[in-house]
Amino acid sequence: MLVKTSGEIMKTVSPGSSRFLVGLIWCLLILMGPLVARGQNDTEPIVLEGKCLVVCDSTPSSEPAGNALGMSVRSGTGRVAFSATRQTNHEPTDMSNRTMIIYFDQILVNIGSHFDQESSIFLAPRRGVYSFNFHVVKAYNRQTIQVSLMLNGWPTISAFAGDQDVTREAATNAGLVIMERGDKVYLKLERGNLMGGWKYSTFSGFLVFPL
Repeated sequence: MLVKTSGEIMKTVSPGSSRFLVGLIWCLLILMGPLVARGQNDTEPIVLEGKCLVVCDSTPSSEPAGNALGMSVRSGTGRVAFSATRQTNHEPTDMSNRTMIIYFDQILVNIGSHFDQESSIFLAPRRGVYSFNFHVVKAYNRQTIQVSLMLNGWPTISAFAGDQDVTREAATNAGLVIMERGDKVYLKLERGNLMGGWKYSTFSGFLVFPL
């Protein structure tokens, strides 16, 4: 059997045909590339169907085990929630007179530890939509109190209690707030000087979903 080398073949064809053969060889190499790569990899490609939310967590150690990048696949609600209450009747005078922040001295829920009990300030761990509600009871009937939910020092939602004939009246409200990572939320006493306690006053919040 007579076998010609590639050089001999190129000599027997015209310049136009040689360019055609060269192009044909390149096309074959391109088509065979994925087949060679697949032969080198024993695993089949993974096809994901449906929707999947991947959240990068700044504290992956507190989450279920993820991959080497510190990422975990989980539900969109996240794991951020807190609820606090007041056990004492009177505001700490040395603190409230300076900051007018309403302090809560008992933690009921603090998933993620983003609510600081000492300062009574919630720090957002990620950008998202958050839900907050508060219920603050006044101590005496002949006074009016006004409470505001403060976002980075600015009032977002407010409530007041001013019925002169009701002793344990409460200023209460709730709402949704878009927060960036590192934003701060707390309750401020805008009016009045003495708050009710006995675990009637509460402050709660949670991450509805990240953005």
